[in-house]
Parts: sequence; C-alpha cells; structure tokens
Amino acid sequence: MADIFDVIADPTRREILRVLLDRSSDATHAAGDISVSEIVATLELSQPTVSKHLKVLREAGLVAVREEGQHRYYRLDSRPLESVEDWIIPFTASDDDLQLSVQLAQETRDFASSVGKVLADTRHRVTSATERVTPKKWRRD
Repeated sequence: MADIFDVIADPTRREILRVLLDRSSDATHAAGDISVSEIVATLELSQPTVSKHLKVLREAGLVAVREEGQHRYYRLDSRPLESVEDWIIPFTASDDDLQLSVQLAQETRDFASSVGKVLADTRHRVTSATERVTPKKWRRD
C-alpha cells in the first residue's frame, strides 16, 4: 500500500476526494455514493484518468466501492486521513492547545487513579464482609 502522504500529494486525487466529500455531505444523496461518470463530468477529466486515480485511492483505503451491474459507485472513507491529522496537529496546535492537552491528560490520570482506589477499597470491603458471613465450608480458599 502506498504511503498516505504520497496518495494525497496528487492534486487530481485531492480533487476526487473533494468531490466525494461534497457528495457525502449532500443531504439529497443519503448514501454518499457517486458514480465514476459523475466524477468524470464534475472534474471534466477522462474516464481512464479518473479510474486510475480511484484505484490508487481504493488501495489506500480512502474510498469504498459498490458495484451495481457494470457501474461502480464510490464513497469517501476518511479514516486513513486520521494519521495525516495526527501528524499535522503538533505543527498547527497553539501553546494554549498544548497546555489544555497536558491539563486534560493529568485530569484523566487523576480521575483514573481515584476510580481505581474506590474500586480497590470496595472490593476489599465486599471480600471482608463476605468472609465474615460465609461459613468456612462454602469459602474458596
């Protein structure tokens, strides 16, 4: 599989992704599918050119295809772009964003620690109470 950055580096593929994104956000097309011929008409490119780029996008997991007879309908799958987003965020985040991220991480750790302590204390209390009221012959020692 090609590197996601190589895939989206091509301007024609980015235009195809834009068309697919527009279709996916269009309320009149619930499924978000678009045919190859519609992409060809929208971008005013040849069908072989569009098909070649759709193949690259499909291999990268950026589009899903549905076959209906001889027609192919494509829709955007943006999940592979999350790795691009993860890579870009540190370059675009402000100092305030980074401080907020650190603060949230610390709050999450504090919360998890508190929950862990409560669960451990509850388990200890339940075990102690069970041992006091359960006859020895029924205990698993």
